[in-house]
Amino acid sequence: MRAVTGLALTAVAGLLIVAGCGFFLAGTIGLLRLPDFYCRLHATTKCDPIGAVLILTGAALLSGPEISTIRILALIALIVITSPTAGHALARAGWHAGHVPWTREPGNEPE
Repeated sequence: MRAVTGLALTAVAGLLIVAGCGFFLAGTIGLLRLPDFYCRLHATTKCDPIGAVLILTGAALLSGPEISTIRILALIALIVITSPTAGHALARAGWHAGHVPWTREPGNEPE
């Protein structure tokens, strides 16, 4: 029974890590394909923290009850706190620098 539990835990951790990589991929595609600064910022500040949290959660499950799990949980907390703050600071700096949000109107083509 213990081997089945370990196998299930490893499978769940693997799925979390794969899902996290998928979110990183989606954020990267958004960064490369979206038309302006604000859309790109939105894609990266939403997908990257979710991807990092999923990957770190999978790593915490794989590491088991050790001191490294506490460190991983501290990293997750740090990411959850700093990512929205950094995204807001970048958006505000972009606005003050004169970046106009993209619309479908003529004359407002992306850079």
